Amino acid sequence: MPFTNQNSTTPKPDKLVILDRDGVINHDSNAYIKTLAEWIPYPSAISAIAKLTQAGFTVAVATNQSGIARGYYDEATLHAMHERLTSLVEAEGGHIACIAYCPHGPDAHCTCRKPKPGLLLQIQHALGMDSLTGSWMVGDSLRDLQAGDAVGCRTVLVKTGKGEKTLVSNAGLEKATIYQDLAQFVDWLCEHRAT
Repeated sequence: MPFTNQNSTTPKPDKLVILDRDGVINHDSNAYIKTLAEWIPYPSAISAIAKLTQAGFTVAVATNQSGIARGYYDEATLHAMHERLTSLVEAEGGHIACIAYCPHGPDAHCTCRKPKPGLLLQIQHALGMDSLTGSWMVGDSLRDLQAGDAVGCRTVLVKTGKGEKTLVSNAGLEKATIYQDLAQFVDWLCEHRAT
């Protein structure tokens, strides 16, 4: 279920960065992010998204939001959070091309809930891309990386959110590169890959 505000040109796969939301862009909570007041972004993440845009990258978000299925919040509340995210990024000169979210619970057997790749495929379709091979998937959990691996993304684990806990388990991280946070990854990417 993507929210799209895309650029007119189709991004090259290596210039697309897909971000998990909770724990990467904003603080996470084991009790879920249920209200706009509880949605607290990492200031460095907002700046990092803007930096990506300014360096010629396309940014998308892929987020599991099972709190909707659990009745903790509704889609209108989720849209309010995403409108806030979009406005903060745009205020810093950045842009989010697409936000795709899964509203289903873990027992729904949907095709979109990460670690399944459905959200990433929604982003691929929304942006008119033939493939995601070579794109970047940034997350704080193994399921983010698994979703990225399934469609040929290069995977990045950040230590924010659940990242430190994911790192301790060390399972399934063989292909991932690891950064302190989104800002550190973006600094590296813009230095090494920007045109």
